Amino acid sequence: MVTFVLSLVALVVGYLVYGRVVERIFAPDDRPTPAVSMADGVDYIVLPGWKVFMIQFLNIAGTGPIFGAIMGAKFGPAAYLWIVLGCIFAGAVHDYLSGMLSVRHGGAGLPELVGDYLGVRTKKVMLVFSVFLLMMVGAVFVYSPALILGKLCGEGLTWVYVWCLVIFVYYFLATLLPIDKIIGRIYPVFAVALIFMAVALMVVLFAKWPSLPELSDGLGNMAPASGPIFPCLFITIACGAISGFHATQSPLMARCMKSERQGRPLFYGAMVTEGVVALIWATVSMYFFYGGAAQELGVPATLQAPEVVTTVSQGWLGLFGGALAILGVVAAPITSGDTALRSARLIIAEFLHLEQHTVRRRIYICLPLFAATICLLWFNIADEDGFNVIWGYFGWANQTLAVFTLWTVTVYLVRKRKPFAFTLLPAMFMTAVCTSFLLISDNAFGLPAVVGYVVAVAAFVLSGLLFGLWYKRWKAAGDNGD
Repeated sequence: MVTFVLSLVALVVGYLVYGRVVERIFAPDDRPTPAVSMADGVDYIVLPGWKVFMIQFLNIAGTGPIFGAIMGAKFGPAAYLWIVLGCIFAGAVHDYLSGMLSVRHGGAGLPELVGDYLGVRTKKVMLVFSVFLLMMVGAVFVYSPALILGKLCGEGLTWVYVWCLVIFVYYFLATLLPIDKIIGRIYPVFAVALIFMAVALMVVLFAKWPSLPELSDGLGNMAPASGPIFPCLFITIACGAISGFHATQSPLMARCMKSERQGRPLFYGAMVTEGVVALIWATVSMYFFYGGAAQELGVPATLQAPEVVTTVSQGWLGLFGGALAILGVVAAPITSGDTALRSARLIIAEFLHLEQHTVRRRIYICLPLFAATICLLWFNIADEDGFNVIWGYFGWANQTLAVFTLWTVTVYLVRKRKPFAFTLLPAMFMTAVCTSFLLISDNAFGLPAVVGYVVAVAAFVLSGLLFGLWYKRWKAAGDNGD
């Protein structure tokens, strides 16, 4: 528990200190935001600052900081380091700069931003990649809450199918209607449930003060069956540390901000808050797997992530508290899935230059988008190991998207003659992580771990060298970044 307390303090200090540093680098000002200058009553709407934060938090806080933290905790105390350092120096920086870059570009989506800074060819790749990831997010964030709700209703897959259908109907409405009609009204309620869940579990942890694996015990891999810590831990815990998915969600709130000065609490702050949620669930899970909580609750320590959530919530918080906690855990993925598909609609519309003020034109995009997402879900839902398989693909695609985003904001900082090491080093590191994971993952090439290590080092060095060559040419060309 000492490591947990220190990690919690580090996240708060990181927001107060490093968040301020990053904010000064970007330098927000008083220019009109897209919500003011481009208001359309559908996607560009000024919302209160507290509501924008709540929506952003729920947009990004899907199953990642919960299920990802649960699975990542199996690796041991190393999970603490990745959540804290990844969140402060990579994830929150990624979220803040990508969100503010969208604000400065009229609320543009990620593919448009990538195209502006990494070129038209990369933009086309990112368009396909982003939409595919967002459909995968929609599928994952239907599947995970449906598993929890279906388990509460009975055994077998029948209830899972029923809940998938119910959630998809909600997704369709939330994707189609103006952002203030559903999302703006129900998200604050779900946010309260999610925050209650995190705070309640933290209180229980402090009350129990269990003996847990600490950083002082070493960083050895406590779950070799889950793969090597590098790169598997960095893929498994994504949303609680750094997540490319967030860069697809931030433009939604970039279109609802009244002032640029809201950026640090909105983007950097929401990511740190998500890091706190991930930290709590990682600690709960270490107690469950290695501290005896599973035995106390009378269940095996081999439960999957959705089962850990329901067992711990009901066992620790009672009927009412458990219901609220489960509501928060269920609301988190649902409220990320709907905005993921909403983002996909907007990205496609932006590429096709298809205005979205007319309901009919929104439906043109929503129908094929949802059909493809349902197909993606269908191929995994009946598989006994379907959740772990789809999570593995989602995790890699998610972190790969973060790589593109980090390189995009790095080029932006270079062109504006601002310090760029803040994003360059995370970009190089995540390039190494994603490249090596693709080679060693059993769902990809399945090569020995040593091959992944060699390739990771090569990818880190090569990406740095290629950036150096580009930077040298850019300076020689005398580009002023305007």
